[in-house]
Amino acid sequence: MYKKILIAADGSEHSLRAADHAVAIASAIPAAVLEILYVFDAEHAKADVIHHWNALDRSDIRKQRVAAVETKAIQAGVTYDTKILHGEPGPAIVKYANENEADLIVLGSRGLNALQELVLGSVSHKVAKRASCPVMIVK
Repeated sequence: MYKKILIAADGSEHSLRAADHAVAIASAIPAAVLEILYVFDAEHAKADVIHHWNALDRSDIRKQRVAAVETKAIQAGVTYDTKILHGEPGPAIVKYANENEADLIVLGSRGLNALQELVLGSVSHKVAKRASCPVMIVK
């Protein structure tokens, strides 16, 4: 049923709980592939550059934010692929999911920036409204 499962990872507690669910679903389906998505938000690129001025540091931080999800997939014996996207998280996740014919998107109800979610609307809400496949939002 769900062969291509996308998990939006940002390193937050909610995203790690969502990863647990995505890995559990993928491990129950032999042909399933878990695609781990991390979206690098261009709006926060300036702060990212200021705090981590060389490219190696930025790359390491991005890898750290998905490493826990990769570890969960490895431990469960789930096939996975990691993608780093650029742009605003909600639209980038939806665009990737729709263009790549995802069967399911799993994401946390809140990310690393709760204030931004309050002011701009949550990523999970945007994804749920615009994705053409089922969306599981994990609290």
